[in-house]
Amino acid sequence: MGSVCERVFVKRTASILHADLDSFYASVEQRDDPALRGRPVAAGGGVVLAASYEAKRFGVRTAMSESAARRLCPELVVVPARFEAYSQASKDVFEIFDDTTPLVEGISIDEAFLDVAGLRRLAGTPVEIAGELRRRVRDEVGLPITVGVARTKFLAKVASGVGKPDGLLEVDPDRELEFLHPLPVDKLWGVGAITAAKLDARGITTVGEVAGMDPAALTAIVGTASGRQLFALSHNIDARRVETGRRRGSIGSQQALGRRKRSRDEIEVILLRIVDRVTRRMRRAYRAGRTVTLRFRFDDFTRATRSSSLPQATSATAPLLATARAVLEAAWPLIDERGGLTPVSYTHLRAHET
Repeated sequence: MGSVCERVFVKRTASILHADLDSFYASVEQRDDPALRGRPVAAGGGVVLAASYEAKRFGVRTAMSESAARRLCPELVVVPARFEAYSQASKDVFEIFDDTTPLVEGISIDEAFLDVAGLRRLAGTPVEIAGELRRRVRDEVGLPITVGVARTKFLAKVASGVGKPDGLLEVDPDRELEFLHPLPVDKLWGVGAITAAKLDARGITTVGEVAGMDPAALTAIVGTASGRQLFALSHNIDARRVETGRRRGSIGSQQALGRRKRSRDEIEVILLRIVDRVTRRMRRAYRAGRTVTLRFRFDDFTRATRSSSLPQATSATAPLLATARAVLEAAWPLIDERGGLTPVSYTHLRAHET
């Protein structure tokens, strides 16, 4: 007797959502003050912590000085940051996430991954679920949110970025590479300005060009670990699942202060750079933290540690920067007592997960 070989085909489904609030802090300000709607708005003071899309069109960006932002956009409206309002808005949105599916992985104060694979009979297709989630956030919290729907976490996050602002974008599992490969190379997780410049110098500007490279040639440019990761992501190989638990740990950075004594303004700028580095690393690793720790070393080789915690874990630059600044402000009497931060001093910042 002959044998019969049966093949069972299982259709791949796009069931991971990446939900990302649009210009979160600025959107909260525009929600709470109707006079700000449709106008270029920045939350902060001294340094831009968040900019509305109207401001972004002029080139205003997070971490830019207020003076530089006003040169780009003379009509910019700068409002003081209100972190209690942002924290409450985030809590309200996450209640909707949790009401949508039990599988929610918060990665910052304004974004999360949701796995809706098992909800088709109860709530509809992933796209229908995403649409209902957007409607609820808009109607119940008053904020715009973009949702990307895809088969992998990586591609869902890319889709939400492409779908912004206030959009919904699904990547068909049968057309993933068709969607991904024309995109600029900085859409790959882990590609920042330096890596993008290295690739651009070799004429590599799109994800598809990375996918077409010899893996050995790619690792020669960006290093072994990064090369393997970029090659995998360029083919949408990402086995990570939505995780509801948080890993304990911390991510940090430090900077020596050079050969001369630094002023307070200079220390503020250095702190901004450190926070920016730390939060970028957190986002690349899909990590969030709520406790900010600053460590100082002084001329006499003594050390001091100061810390403060946010009400909710985040990887967003703005709230962690505000917390770090508050810690630094509280530490100034000790810094002055020790003679300031001088050539042999250093400042170290670490954001701890909980």
